[in-house]
Amino acid sequence: MARIAVYSSKGGVGKTTIAVNLAWAAATLSSRRTLLWDLDAQGAASFILSPNRPSGDEARAVIERDLAPRKLIVPTGVPNLDLLPADASLRTLDLLFAEIDSKKRLLRISEALDKSYDRIIIDCPPGLGVTAEQIIRGASLIVLPIIPSTLSSRAADELVDHLGGRKGAPPVVPVFNLVDRRRLAHRTALAAAPDQHALPMASMVEQMADRHAPVGAYAGRSQVAGAIAALWRDIERRVAAG
Repeated sequence: MARIAVYSSKGGVGKTTIAVNLAWAAATLSSRRTLLWDLDAQGAASFILSPNRPSGDEARAVIERDLAPRKLIVPTGVPNLDLLPADASLRTLDLLFAEIDSKKRLLRISEALDKSYDRIIIDCPPGLGVTAEQIIRGASLIVLPIIPSTLSSRAADELVDHLGGRKGAPPVVPVFNLVDRRRLAHRTALAAAPDQHALPMASMVEQMADRHAPVGAYAGRSQVAGAIAALWRDIERRVAAG
């Protein structure tokens, strides 16, 4: 089983939409038994994939190991794709991990699901604290969304520097997101990294919250869906290479 964390220390870079779309790609394009683990207290991924799920405050109990994750996991409308939802109890996740005497709690919880899933996609909260350390230790690969701007690139460089030289650190796949080629700054950033994946800004991505579905489910021939598919194929290749 591979654990793919969609993470950035900076908020507002589109982690959730990438996580949901990659989970769809894993389940649909690769026919993988896939779990999307929503670790963001805002619960946007949970809202997209399971809008009618009764609200609760049990997500924290999974981290504390007071509740088995299987008791909280729910199916989605996508075959092969389940959801481990988030709720407001994750608002103090950094404090919770600081209190837990286990530096690999996320890894251990995900390992317990090894026989049930082939891929776990983790929608991570922003920040560069204790939760980030858990993510780094538990991920097989980190997808790093970057808006082609100075601040977002600075946050990405911060993470790469943080991982630099660490033994056993997972590979990082930077991805330009919310790309608007009408903007000079965006075109300049893309020209400087022509081999980096780039996901375009598009109204159909914004529709995910209203449609409660990944882009591939309702716009499978769109440029966005094609870019997601290409990114997922690259991730699968990297995971297979170890």
